[in-house]
Amino acid sequence: MTTPKISLRDVTKTYSGVDTPAVKDLNLDVADGEILVLVGPSGCGKSTTLRLINRMIEPSSGEIIFDGENVTKSDPNELRRRMGYVIQQIGLFPHRTIAENIAIVPKSLKWPKEKIRARVDELLELTGMDPNVYRDRYPKELSGGQAQRVGVARALGAEPDVLLMDEPFGAIDPITRFNLQNEFLRLQSELKKTIVFVTHDIDEAVKMGDRIAILRDQSEIAQLDTPEAILTNPADSFVENFLGSGAVLKTLTLRRLNDIQLVHPPEITQQTSRSEAAAQLRQSGHPFVVLLDDSRRPIAWVNEENLDSSDSLVSNSRRISVKLEPEDTLQEALSVMLQSSAGMSAVVDGSGQYLGTCTIQSLAELLTDPPVDGASL
Repeated sequence: MTTPKISLRDVTKTYSGVDTPAVKDLNLDVADGEILVLVGPSGCGKSTTLRLINRMIEPSSGEIIFDGENVTKSDPNELRRRMGYVIQQIGLFPHRTIAENIAIVPKSLKWPKEKIRARVDELLELTGMDPNVYRDRYPKELSGGQAQRVGVARALGAEPDVLLMDEPFGAIDPITRFNLQNEFLRLQSELKKTIVFVTHDIDEAVKMGDRIAILRDQSEIAQLDTPEAILTNPADSFVENFLGSGAVLKTLTLRRLNDIQLVHPPEITQQTSRSEAAAQLRQSGHPFVVLLDDSRRPIAWVNEENLDSSDSLVSNSRRISVKLEPEDTLQEALSVMLQSSAGMSAVVDGSGQYLGTCTIQSLAELLTDPPVDGASL
């Protein structure tokens, strides 16, 4: 059996002057390279558990094992340097530039200046921020989503194997949160970090987690399993109640757009003649063609009536305002398309380039065949 990356053994935390432990006799293993999500009602001890892992707070009893080593009594500062930490409030230092914020841990480890600069630029690029634009800016000049990206970059500064994330997207507006979740999942597919992720949102837990631990009070584990197993076979009434009445719909979060066959109507650019576009439309059998710009970003849906008009295709056609990404779940896609008057969406990659079209009809085939417990997605 593979040795867990992190193990908590009978860990208890009792605060001075309080009889009831915040965490009691917790046993928990985190596998190398997985995202383990801790989720539960407010005050159940999930954030306390996260802080115990890197000894930001000290356990009252029990052992913390990291990479097979008992680190319960070792130098906590050394342990924290081996674990990146991301919090909801981000915690960037306002008087330091973005580069200086990201460089905090590498600088404390006395990395050479050139190595630090290269690492800062690498991390900014990795999180979708141009180093030439953002390196010398200050936190007050960033949007909430940009600041959250910098928080993730800072946590990755010294190349830690482990990331601890305490509701990292909780204070972000829904659209930015949606995009950051997708960006982070793409990032994780490349980095393969071991991640312990705290959230109070079961939908986020299902989307982000390889496994989910649903916690009762005192961080007692009510159920620890894959998202599929928990949604299709909750352990008891506590888990059922926590999942809520929409548990069946939540199974739609187990599949992503990259699981379905996208529709591929003809593609045209503004250089395509109307007669050529009309011929492609007739031959394809589709009710529309997709107008792309020179960088393959989708602009508009164009139908036969639009092509017959003398007006500009861009101004006369239905603009593409709804865009989805392959990492989006079917639940997210269905919600977005039901709100769209077009009833469909362009699917784009991380740089906004067009990949295909998702329609209500293309989703319907999968919606009638939800995954079963343990099925490969």
